Amino acid sequence: QVQLVESGGGLVQAGGSLRLSCAASGRTFTSYYMGWFRQAPGKEREFVASISWSGGTTFYADSVKGRFTISRDNTKNAVYLQMNSLKPEDTAVYYCAALRATQAMALMKMTDKIDYWGQGTQVTVSS
Repeated sequence: QVQLVESGGGLVQAGGSLRLSCAASGRTFTSYYMGWFRQAPGKEREFVASISWSGGTTFYADSVKGRFTISRDNTKNAVYLQMNSLKPEDTAVYYCAALRATQAMALMKMTDKIDYWGQGTQVTVSS
């Protein structure tokens, strides 16, 4: 069992930055790919970014490439999402996600394949 707790959301002006954090419980953190999804009002939850267990491989949605950076610290059981050059369309609830690394990392982009979810943190970008 893995519990995920996000933090770091808030209100920021367009062009600003935020850093989201996700703290994971359990002693098997390195057994999981980690990722971030987001869900805007009235829209489906969508993939944002993912990172391999070692941190050596990352994937991003086209909409955030070059602006967002995912990272993880396995000594702290934590994953981060640095968000720069934020746009109003980035406004959403951001969710931390974990997928067992016994599966293909490509599955990390699919909401129905995720093993564990956090409760979400609100990010609001004003224009």
